[in-house]
Amino acid sequence: MTQPLAIITGASRGLGFALAEALSDTHHIVAVARTVGGLEDLDDRIQARGGAATLAPMDITKPDAMAQLCRSVYDRWGGAALWVHTAIHAAPLTPASHMDAKDWRKSLDTNIAAMGHLIPYIAPLLSTDGQAVFFDDPQGGQKFFGHYGTTKAAQIALAQSWQAETANTGPKVHILTPRPMATATRARFYPGEDRDKLASPRDEAQRLIAEFA
Repeated sequence: MTQPLAIITGASRGLGFALAEALSDTHHIVAVARTVGGLEDLDDRIQARGGAATLAPMDITKPDAMAQLCRSVYDRWGGAALWVHTAIHAAPLTPASHMDAKDWRKSLDTNIAAMGHLIPYIAPLLSTDGQAVFFDDPQGGQKFFGHYGTTKAAQIALAQSWQAETANTGPKVHILTPRPMATATRARFYPGEDRDKLASPRDEAQRLIAEFA
């Protein structure tokens, strides 16, 4: 394989899907997500563009599964050039006093706890000249965003720590802020919003790639 390898976590829909599709023009994609149907749709789109993908229908919150994936990437390709992380759990909006315990735990597991093994597992694959990309969505402290805003802010805080630690050594860590997009995640938060006024994930993917590619 002559193309560099890109690992996309959260690749089955929304921004992750669009980024994986666009990056397939220049990278072999390892697409990670729980939704098999979404990954298969992505594979069809990538093949139609002349690209190639390896599908990894896995749950990022499972450390053993992620360890197995990273070991397989190392054994097969020797490492990766790029990690793009878009996986997120977007719990329904609710007052802090009414937060559901199951949604809180899932938010913690997906948005924060998974980072505790993803970064240590993937960083060695990137080595010093690779890149990692995270996406901020600053909702922390906003009313009704207790689940999502709190855990997303903590995720970005960890990414910022890694970014500062690797500034002189690599890998290069990017933290980007997408424009509001017409995604399923945003629809959960703003169900009555005029989606025609929002950016499309595909257009936004092209804009964001230009910031790190």
